[in-house]
Amino acid sequence: MDWFGRAKIGFTHSRTPLTLQKKDGTTTDLLKVCEAATPTCQMNPLLFNGHIQTMWTAVKEHGPQIYYRRRVFDADHKTYHGSFAVDFVVEPHKDVDAALPPRTAHFSQEDFAKIGSDDSRPMLICLHGLSGGSHEVYLRHAILPLVESGEWEVCVINARGCANSSITSEVLFNARATWDLRQLVKWLRETFPNRPLFAVGFSLGANILTNYVGEEGADCALKGAISVSNPFELNVTNKALQRTFLGKEVYQRVMGSNMKKLINFHKESLVNSTKLDFDEIDRLTYLYEFDRAVQTVTWGYPTETAYYRDASSSDAILGIRIPFFAIHAEDDPIAVQEAIPYEEFKQNPYTVLVTTSLGGHLSWFELGGGRWHAHPICNFLKLMASDIQLDTIKPTMVNGITDEAKKTHFYPALRKLEILQN
Repeated sequence: MDWFGRAKIGFTHSRTPLTLQKKDGTTTDLLKVCEAATPTCQMNPLLFNGHIQTMWTAVKEHGPQIYYRRRVFDADHKTYHGSFAVDFVVEPHKDVDAALPPRTAHFSQEDFAKIGSDDSRPMLICLHGLSGGSHEVYLRHAILPLVESGEWEVCVINARGCANSSITSEVLFNARATWDLRQLVKWLRETFPNRPLFAVGFSLGANILTNYVGEEGADCALKGAISVSNPFELNVTNKALQRTFLGKEVYQRVMGSNMKKLINFHKESLVNSTKLDFDEIDRLTYLYEFDRAVQTVTWGYPTETAYYRDASSSDAILGIRIPFFAIHAEDDPIAVQEAIPYEEFKQNPYTVLVTTSLGGHLSWFELGGGRWHAHPICNFLKLMASDIQLDTIKPTMVNGITDEAKKTHFYPALRKLEILQN
């Protein structure tokens, strides 16, 4: 056990981290920025392991008071049509909408029509965890320092059907559903052309974000991204959870129950537009059973394990070409340590992984109720936005991933090795 809650911190990175130009004319590198962003990790000593840290999240905490205005976007994907909701952080208001989470109300048409701006304030996009939303306490803790600074704009993209958003097509979301994020980034780039865009993802949202950044590669419009408690290898985490009593009877059961509630909330919208068997859904207990009954049917995967293999984000690490900071607790009982792609991080100079020996899953509870993960997240974002010449960051080929002298070519986004023609 770490001494009185003082967690050990470790960094995994390339031998030659990405060089970054500073605004004062000097240079630094991505590892140094991540190290500077990461403070001492002092956890509440009474919450002395990952299980206790994670289970403490069940304690009903009000958390920071963050106010939102919601906008529903019509999806522009040719296959996965429908809509998704984005919550923008705004000044406190007194509007109440019983159909939405607390402190959240819709934009008026008039106000949203005026949202565009030529300002250069940095903007953060947040992706929540499984069945969550903009209301999640861990997310609000993470963005509070940025909101209080008055220097950042923040929005949260809610996965389809989450945070009381409507389902207007035959699908919800999955761990590789990157198209709504891609559309939002494109819209933000057009609406706020001078704002540097960053993103942070939590748990399943971190997996989606990592996949997106890896898929975009050199064309990614973000200036930096942060992954927090990413499950990375979904098949590994699934098997690890099923191996233990707590993993199966607590975590798998709770997550399965949450997803059952979510899909039953939207049953009326889905019952006539899908082939889902809601009687079977009512009988399931665990998350992997839910994925077997729902994700395979709605997305066309033959098995839930095929879905887990395809949606995992570990290979996407190799395709990233923007500064990428991953934060993970080694005692995370859900996004387990054995699923962390350490070697992939070592291969890519655009990525740095920091691990703490304590913290649990999206927990990191400090004495007094604070959440440690907010510190490295906000410190990294502030350092990147204030100290680094973002326009000088150029995507380049990374040795070992693309090499013309080799006879093969590995595509991270496709997770395939191609045999090159003679």
